[in-house]
This record gives sequence, structure tokens and C-alpha cells, in this order.
Amino acid sequence: MVEPELHRVTLPNGLRVVLAPDSAAGQRAGRAPVVGVSVHYDVGFRSEPEGRTGFAHLFEHLMFQGSESLEKLAHFRHVQGSGGTFNGSTHQDYTDYHQVLPSEALERGLFLEADRMRAPKITEENLRNQVDVVKEEIRLNVLNRPYGGFPWILLPPVLYSTFPNAHNGYGDFTDLEQATVDDCAAFFDTFYAPGNAVLTVAGDLDVDRTVELVQRHFGDVPAREVPVRPSFAEPAPATELRGAHSDPHAPLPAVALGYRLPDPVGELDAYLANVVLAAILTDGDASRLQQRLVFRDQLVVDVHAGAGLMGAPLDARDPDTFTFTAIHTPDVGVERVIGAIDEVLDDLAAHGPAAEELSRVTARWSASLYREHDRVISRTLDLGSAELLHGRAELISELPARIGEISADDVAAAAKAMRADARAVLEIQPTGGAA
Repeated sequence: MVEPELHRVTLPNGLRVVLAPDSAAGQRAGRAPVVGVSVHYDVGFRSEPEGRTGFAHLFEHLMFQGSESLEKLAHFRHVQGSGGTFNGSTHQDYTDYHQVLPSEALERGLFLEADRMRAPKITEENLRNQVDVVKEEIRLNVLNRPYGGFPWILLPPVLYSTFPNAHNGYGDFTDLEQATVDDCAAFFDTFYAPGNAVLTVAGDLDVDRTVELVQRHFGDVPAREVPVRPSFAEPAPATELRGAHSDPHAPLPAVALGYRLPDPVGELDAYLANVVLAAILTDGDASRLQQRLVFRDQLVVDVHAGAGLMGAPLDARDPDTFTFTAIHTPDVGVERVIGAIDEVLDDLAAHGPAAEELSRVTARWSASLYREHDRVISRTLDLGSAELLHGRAELISELPARIGEISADDVAAAAKAMRADARAVLEIQPTGGAA
């Protein structure tokens, strides 16, 4: 993979711009004539005020409901009519909007993002409609699905104690229904200022022309005051914390363990050691927990370990979460599962991974990263989130080398930090009779 050369511009209104053109060598190697355009806003689940759970995600939906100059669904038609694709997503610390377009349609994509950054159409009709859409999404993905919200919604209230870290980012129905147009307008004015965003353009682009187009479409978006980002830090647990959740749709019991991760910004190498640890534990049939819990002892039917509460590493600022999840049969008590995980962690803490094991895992992780970044949408989104969270979009190109420098001692230290007296344990208890 040919790494992109990055170019930065900051507009007078505060918008930060990162451009990542394909190199000439990359184009000759067969790069498609496409561009990715993304805007990352520095607002996510953790920015929601109390009494307004799910508001960041609800507002993501509202940003697709037209603007002061374009009617509802016009954004969809313009992107799809150009042969492109689009979407948005809400995370703990940011919300992103993105599209992939033929390179000749770059200006159209920039116009559309600038247009809704300037003035989305926030009306009572749009709000009520999208509240209903979000509620249906919650019913589909959480309330009526086995293990819905497990662990990303259900585990944080056990591990964390403050509202930003512990609340349900998908939203409580009562909170969603009480949202008003004035609430939405205030949320937009506070968090959707150009100075609170990063625009990323990657792929088949000319830098000078792209800068001119960005200035043309985003330059007159009014500057507004940018909120001071609060710290969401809170003390780590001083004892094991326990919780339980009844799931009427779950066919089998399950358990999740949650641990605090090192600061992904201030302690990046220690954080990456946990990324490697997760891969050693559950990445592939040869991994430690797959071998011990699934194949040898047959304690569980599924087990997973991961750095990052939302399922991917480096997707949030501090505090972030390392999770284990395991689904087991009723005759296998939850303590046997936890005990087996602890034994595997203790062995890694005492001896570290074997050299061949470490090499295999880091090589697989790096290859996966290269493969992902060969897709323009993944490259665009990761550049934008790295610039927003770390202030360094270059980080995505450095990760394979930094992962390769993680040693067996680093992994052992990460395993040793996962103490029983500093974790959360969440049990899923089936109540539908299937078990």
C-alpha cells in the first residue's frame, strides 16, 4: 500500500481540512477514480446532557433530513445520482458523515456537506419522524434481538459511575420523545460549528483544485464559538463490580468482563499492547481463549476479546474499555468461565506470548489494517478520526510499525493489569425459557 501524502488547511472559520491524494504510483497500480469525503464533528454519546440520552445519534439522523436550501431526500438523490454511496455514524466522542463518489463528482460532495453544516432543516415534522425512526432502530437492534446492546450499552453502567461514561448512548424512549426543536437548534449551535469539525478528502484528487473547492463551499459557513471539550475521566474501580441483565430473547447465558484501558492518546503504546493482547486471546482458532474455552474445555460456544467499547480500537478518547464476552450453556457456571479467562491471563502475565505467537498476531493485524486502508472509505474515515482524536492523521500510517514494536513484555504487562479487583462483570440471564 502506498501511503498518502497529507496536506492540511485551516479555514478562517476554524474548519480543519486534511487532504490525502492518491500518489501517482498508486494510480498506476490501479487506483479507482473515486474520492472519499468525510466530516467528523467533535460530539458523540459522551457529550449528551442528562435527560437527553440518544441525542447525538438522533441528531445524526436529522442531518439527513434536508437543509434550508435542499428539500428532504435531496442529499440522497444527489449522491446516488452521481453513482456514490453515503452514510453517517455516532460514536462515543465524535459523529461522522461520509460519502464515496466518482472523483468528477467531488464538488457535489463538498457542496452537500457544506450545505448541511451551514443550516440543516430542523422542523417539528422532521424531529418527530426521526424520533420514531430511532425508536424503531432501537427495537430492532436492542430490544427485540438476542444479546441486544451486549456489551456496549449494558456494560458501561457497571464499569463506570459518571453519566457521560455510563449512560445508554442509543437513548431512552422517554428522553427521545421529550426532545424539542429548540433542543436540536441549541445542540447544532453548540457542537456543529466549523471549528468543531474535521473535513477529510482522500483518493483521486488534485490538491490545489480541492483546496479551491473547499474554500468556495465551506469558506462562508459562519464561524461560531467552539465549546471547551470536557474531560470525561473518572477513577478506575477499586473493587470488582457486578451487574446482571435479564434478556427474554437470549437462548443461552452470557457474561461480559470490562477493564479500563490506558489512555489511547497519552499512553498509545500501552494501549496498543492491549490491542495485541486481544488478538492473542481470541483472533482465530489458534488463539489462547479459543483453544482453552472452546476446543479444550468446551466451556463456551463463543468468546471474544477486544480493545474498544464500540468494537474497534482507537475509536475514543480516555476512558476506553477492554471487553471480554462469552456465551455459555446453563450447566457451565459463570464462575468457571471467568476462572478460565483469569487463568489464561495469569499465564500471559507470567510468561508473555511466545515469539512465534506474537509475530503471527502482529502480522495479521498489520495486514488487516493495510487491507482496510486500501478501501477509500476506510482510509478517509480513519484519517478523519485520527486527526480529530489524536491531532495526527499520520497515525494511521504509523500503526503497523508501532504494532510491530510491541514486545512480549508489553503484552505481559497488559495482561497483568487486568486484575479481578478492578473490573466489571455483567451477567446475561435468559428469561424466555429457551435455555
